Amino acid sequence: MNITLIAGARPNFMKIAPIIKAIKQAQAEGKKINYRLVHTGQHYDKKMSADFFEQLGIPEPDKNLECGGGTQAEQTAAIMVKFEQELIANRPNLVLVVGDVTSTMACTITAKKMCIDAAHVEAGIRSGDMTMPEEINRIVTDSLCDYFFTTSEQANNQLKKNGVTESNIYFVGNTMIDTLFQNIERIQKPNFWDENNLKPGAYFLVTLHRPSNVDDPQKLAAVIAAIEEAAMGLPIVFPVHPRTRQIIDKFKINDKGILMIDPQGYLEFMYLIKNAKGIITDSGGITEEATVLHVPCLTLRNSTERPETVTIGTNELIGDEIHKLKPAIKKIIDGQWKKGLIPPFWDGQTSKRIIDILVNIYEGSNVKEGLKKTG
Repeated sequence: MNITLIAGARPNFMKIAPIIKAIKQAQAEGKKINYRLVHTGQHYDKKMSADFFEQLGIPEPDKNLECGGGTQAEQTAAIMVKFEQELIANRPNLVLVVGDVTSTMACTITAKKMCIDAAHVEAGIRSGDMTMPEEINRIVTDSLCDYFFTTSEQANNQLKKNGVTESNIYFVGNTMIDTLFQNIERIQKPNFWDENNLKPGAYFLVTLHRPSNVDDPQKLAAVIAAIEEAAMGLPIVFPVHPRTRQIIDKFKINDKGILMIDPQGYLEFMYLIKNAKGIITDSGGITEEATVLHVPCLTLRNSTERPETVTIGTNELIGDEIHKLKPAIKKIIDGQWKKGLIPPFWDGQTSKRIIDILVNIYEGSNVKEGLKKTG
């Protein structure tokens, strides 16, 4: 079988890297599977893209569609036009998409319009927040795909609720955790660590990039001030997303008590997560890594598409109630935070499960037996 893999934005790279490794392992075992890697170019900043390819051992893409920039509609259209040309020239048996970025949705639509099978890795997750572009991407992608690989029972139930045939749902785990386990011994201290006298377990890590938190400069300034006040003098490390940096610089938001740094490579960023006292974020993916590494995590959102990080893991939702930051951070500092567990199948073997399933599907076998049922 021939698979076209889609990578478009930074979160995709962490999810696609272990899948490529699993394909290469299957090839070494004599299985009939080939892949073609297509990078849509959705993220084109070096720190948001190229460094991840190098550090995670992702090979040079077979095709880069170079669709960076523009509005979401412009980018979606550009990806669809160029991906259609790619599929005409190199038609696969299956297009495999991951996550919930613009590239995920655009490439799924294009594949299905050309009557090509599509599989979604990380299917079925929902935040319930239709103001998030990612939520729309998830809904559209899951309404079109043929095969669904899920990270949780909640995702399984969501897909069944939406009418997906249960036999096409595969509860396999989390490919991003595969990447974490494959690289945990390789994580490396960032170059700013020593000069800022940072110590393991003695700083807070912050990431903010969602429009609801950063587009309003007054709100962003209030969040930053609240975090600084609540940290009780502990250092605050803030790798600043490019769109957040634009707001901070334009409105001269006071950052005197916070170490603001450029986006980090994967290995450096995982070092920061693993060694943090706690994390304050509006990212979904970071809550998964924090859960597996048993690091306390506060999410500045009113809902999450990864509820298992709250019900099972180390994450808690703060939402828009900034006043909740101070008591929550004090709880972390006092060592009173909950002890989270690792969700089922988040064991580093997810990508192998996915590739084994796909090989068997396209060889006419059924591998549902022996796998955990979707409920």
